[in-house]
Amino acid sequence: MNIGRYVEMYSEDLKLKNYSSNTIENYKSQVAAFLKYFNDVATKPSEISEKQIKQWLLLATSINGRKHRISAVKLFYKLTGKQPLKFKHIEYPRSEKKLPQIIEKEFLLEQINKIQNKKHKAIIMLAYSTGMRVSEVCNLKQTDIDSKRMIITIRQSKGKKDRIVGLSEKVLETLRIYHKEYWPKEYVFNGQYDLRYSERSCNQIVKKYLGNQYHFHLLRHSNATALLEVGTDLRIIQKHLGHASSKTTEIYTHVSTTTISSMALPI
Repeated sequence: MNIGRYVEMYSEDLKLKNYSSNTIENYKSQVAAFLKYFNDVATKPSEISEKQIKQWLLLATSINGRKHRISAVKLFYKLTGKQPLKFKHIEYPRSEKKLPQIIEKEFLLEQINKIQNKKHKAIIMLAYSTGMRVSEVCNLKQTDIDSKRMIITIRQSKGKKDRIVGLSEKVLETLRIYHKEYWPKEYVFNGQYDLRYSERSCNQIVKKYLGNQYHFHLLRHSNATALLEVGTDLRIIQKHLGHASSKTTEIYTHVSTTTISSMALPI
């Protein structure tokens, strides 16, 4: 099977549909792994049976991993393979009802104050203050920060949507201190060898300063929970985080200790 050819065709189809570069790379890697798995038993994708597809999907170690596989391969058969009926009887698995993990505010602020590296401190402060995704932090350009209006424009993020988040005086001052020492070019955060800081590096600094049990995305969860606990309207938090559905934002009501403790209990 000419895996490279099929993956390249799929890439072109995704570009025509205007998918983001991150989605294209993720979907391409899933489809490449899928075709490679069946390379010894099929000469083309159409020869892979529905039963075999299901077996491959079940190899995913998590529900989210299985969902991701379905999304990528289903779209491949629809756009490139021209066999959308391959997935007629394959449905997405039921979601796991897990509460998002957060980092306690007091601990987080205490650890941030201890950080001596100005770049690392600026990255973690910015992410916690704004709830930006790791990709949004890495892709942030200096022209996206408006210090006069105290806002940050996040461009072409998840779903290829732009949005605006607020910029606090404390974060702005931290960014200015960082900038005077590092003088970054184009992107707010440059890597050691690349023009932009990598997502992997962002996750590494979170583990370095906050602990191995934490990862970068928890700063986003912690931001949403902190906003909710000071009484911010859920609809504002939804816009702030860039959630397409309010249901995604509502999960934070279940982890807010302030919301729970304010309930009028019957006894």
